[in-house]
Amino acid sequence: MINRLYDFNDYLNKGKVLILYGPRRAGKTTLLKQFLKKTKMKYKVVSGDNIRIQQLLSSGNFEQILDFAEGYDLIAIDEAQQIRNIGNGLKILVDNLPEMQIIATGSSSFELAQQVGEPLTGRKKTLILFPFSQNELLNQNNKFELKEALEQYLIYGSYPEVIKTKSIQEKKEILTELVESYLLKDILTLERIKGTKQLLYLLKLLAFQAGSEVSIHELATQVKLDTKTVERYLDLLEKSFVIYSVGGFSRNLRKEITAKSKYYFYDNGVRNGIILNYNIFDLRDDIGKLFENFIVTERIKRNHYNREFVNYYFWRTYDKQEIDLIEERDGKIFSYEIKFDPIKKIKPPKVFTETYPESTFKLISKDNYLDFVL
Repeated sequence: MINRLYDFNDYLNKGKVLILYGPRRAGKTTLLKQFLKKTKMKYKVVSGDNIRIQQLLSSGNFEQILDFAEGYDLIAIDEAQQIRNIGNGLKILVDNLPEMQIIATGSSSFELAQQVGEPLTGRKKTLILFPFSQNELLNQNNKFELKEALEQYLIYGSYPEVIKTKSIQEKKEILTELVESYLLKDILTLERIKGTKQLLYLLKLLAFQAGSEVSIHELATQVKLDTKTVERYLDLLEKSFVIYSVGGFSRNLRKEITAKSKYYFYDNGVRNGIILNYNIFDLRDDIGKLFENFIVTERIKRNHYNREFVNYYFWRTYDKQEIDLIEERDGKIFSYEIKFDPIKKIKPPKVFTETYPESTFKLISKDNYLDFVL
């Protein structure tokens, strides 16, 4: 078993709801079950898929909701995003049973966040569970073994089911099912989007452009939708943990690009599953894109689990000078160039060092990446 980096005991507080977001199939339910198996608290665990629970917790009926929780130290609600007005139901529990501990998990942040945001202002703690991080995989592999398996991570990603099977064919089947059956489930059901083909086409375009600057106008033209619809789709894809965006960094120069964003995927296997390309390195021409997507995502996981508060950017000028990743933390600027196998020594652009003389620069490659993501 691969241990996750979260221990709910570190985050549970009386009078607050612990909310665990994350992509579908990333292991939220498993993590919850493992915690409940060990806890000494008297608990009740229910699923938001249960129609009776949906009716009860969305009813606003104080008496019934409090009767439901009576006698328990902990209430755990899995798939909480399925419950309409869940925030109000949770607020009733928190306000009237201040000694109780509450955990709610949800696979889509946009639906659950909309429902719990205002009712639970000041009454919640939010965590995100990603597919396995390199740090978590270090629990069963040493650094040498992680490096040996780098090609596997770049092609098949780090979803728990994918990691646990040794069969390449099964890895492909799991990812294909994930893309076809689970990836867009929340968006298509909760937002009632009709243009499924266009949404998938948009994802394919983003997969081919992972780590590159993206023009929303060009995307809209290619998928034959208006820009506002594309912006909405991109927002929903971000809030359902399929992709995330990184904006352009600028403080001083007019020629720095800030209007465009880069989009990355939360998992390399999902990115490859969308375009159905599971080819080995020798048959690929996108290793650089795969490596950059992997590094930026693993870095975000690392910082999130270490509770480091970081702003992420890329840097580029109109005359095509660029740096792949900028981190702004504690008022300082850290710049990183990401190259799988650099053929020469790489230095930061002169205009960048002149404009941001207090910044630091580091090259991240296949030789030193583990120090960056662990």
